[in-house]
Amino acid sequence: MPTRRPSVPTRRPFLPTPRPFLLTRGLTPTRRLTDPAQRSTGPASPLTAAARWLPWGLLGVLVLAQICYPLTEGDTRAHLTVATVLLGVAFSLTHALLARGPRAVGALLLTATLGGFAVEAIGVATGFPFGTYEYSGRLGPRLLDVPLIIPLAWTWMAWPAWLAALRVARGRLARIALAGAGLATWDLFLDPQMVAEHYWRWADPVPALPGVPGVPIGNYLGWLGFALLLMAALSTAAGQAATLPAPSDAPALALWLWTYASSVLAHAVFLSLPASAAWGALLMGTAVLPLIPRLRTPPPVGR
Repeated sequence: MPTRRPSVPTRRPFLPTPRPFLLTRGLTPTRRLTDPAQRSTGPASPLTAAARWLPWGLLGVLVLAQICYPLTEGDTRAHLTVATVLLGVAFSLTHALLARGPRAVGALLLTATLGGFAVEAIGVATGFPFGTYEYSGRLGPRLLDVPLIIPLAWTWMAWPAWLAALRVARGRLARIALAGAGLATWDLFLDPQMVAEHYWRWADPVPALPGVPGVPIGNYLGWLGFALLLMAALSTAAGQAATLPAPSDAPALALWLWTYASSVLAHAVFLSLPASAAWGALLMGTAVLPLIPRLRTPPPVGR
């Protein structure tokens, strides 16, 4: 009588979810990592706890600085502007390192910081792609007539824009388009606000959006073009770790939503810029608001 072989259960395949870069350091060298359930086990080290809460702490300080902005004026406001950008870039670089690893930080510095400086230097020297404009001397040290905090501002907002696109869109091209549009439409708040403070100005700011004098429409188109190139480069340079959404993205997603909501409120109520509040609420909202329902659903899978 033939003996029956016991059936061997088939192991189901799984798609790995990118885990916070420093949150896997509690695993012992002898622990096998073939089972996804084992990846989340192991004692948490003090470094792990710091990695989890440091981005939230930086975000809290950044939010406090932005709340103080309408309460200041003159040189104090200019100094606070510089401090806010430094806090913002510290948040994005720290989050990128802790959540996605050194390659993501290098990619962000290469594409947003160096790329942002290059396009700004070209813009100031040639008038392309943003129009003919110049910076005042109120935003700190300059190199090639570009304040050094300007490319840092690109770096600050490029990272949350990309992570939000990972959560909302499917496919690399759709994510590049959404992240680029989000970053570009943020400028609907940024440029009118900075022009009103006389931090920079255009030589010929026409045609302009209705109700938003001083900023030519061509500037926004230049922002969109460069933002799309930036996101395409970032999506490639950051590698596998930055191609899927992760739970550790929560602080960056909170920053993205806060930036939109606080900009609308500040322009409409505190800065007396109602037209830019309306344009930004409408156009940036198309890139930001689809994130809200995604926060309660599993992130989309696929690249």
